[in-house]
Amino acid sequence: MPAPENCLVIASVAAAGAAACAAVGAWLVRGSTAVPAAAWGVAAAAALAGEMAARAAGGLVDPAAAAAVRLVAVALSVCPAMALLGAKRPQHGVWQFIVATLVVVLALPAVAATLVRPGTFPDVHLLGRGFLLVLVVVGWLNFVATRHGAAATLVAAGQGILMRAFLPVAVSGPAHGSLADMVGCLLVGLGAAVAAAQSVLAAWRAPARPGDALAARIDPPYLAVRETLGAAWTLRIAERFDAVAAARGWPCRLRFGGLEPGPPGGDTAWHRDAERLLRSLLRRFVSPAWLRRHGAR
Repeated sequence: MPAPENCLVIASVAAAGAAACAAVGAWLVRGSTAVPAAAWGVAAAAALAGEMAARAAGGLVDPAAAAAVRLVAVALSVCPAMALLGAKRPQHGVWQFIVATLVVVLALPAVAATLVRPGTFPDVHLLGRGFLLVLVVVGWLNFVATRHGAAATLVAAGQGILMRAFLPVAVSGPAHGSLADMVGCLLVGLGAAVAAAQSVLAAWRAPARPGDALAARIDPPYLAVRETLGAAWTLRIAERFDAVAAARGWPCRLRFGGLEPGPPGGDTAWHRDAERLLRSLLRRFVSPAWLRRHGAR
């Protein structure tokens, strides 16, 4: 087994790599309401890297202080999932104040332990522990059915290991703490790297638009939003599209995997209206420049 110091150095490098990948992700999703979530991801990974580096350098030798710093890092780690839940214009900007308030509330036991009861461990209420776990599961469920499913699974597993002391049933082991932290950071870093690589490859790949089929014009931007924002908002967009399609008698439905067109032939005059409808729905989340980059006309 590697020495604890070496484990912490590896963990710090992995967390720093995750922060770099999140920064790349922020650039790739520019023009969408997912940018704040990526920025929170950078902050969370950077905080984790700083904690691991400080411990590797001999700082944070006090277990209580280390636990307080870890709680702050854990609170930041669930912010990307929370930020995506409010990623719809125009409230997505104000929503970030709610996310910041969440960080303060979750990290309050660490502040109390440091300022009010120095030398004591943060006393996180069972509700707070449960909420941390719920947000990790929500973030995983939001992407598990997308192209980023494997990456989301790796990140969620790493988060679970890193917040093991703050789960509803706390799991801790001082003798193996450095090794567990290294594994958690490696999982988070690997998941972030996989997600970034998938996004870069998708950005280079030209959208497939065979012929003039309606699905070939609707699917590229719609599926790109699915990969950017996850399942929650994608299903909401599909629901709104299908409600209008049913009211107007269009022979198509928008599914999680793309447009399900009706039988070939027949009147196609409604195609332009369907494209306009999808564009108006997507504009609540992305800019016109984003739509052009992802194959929208």
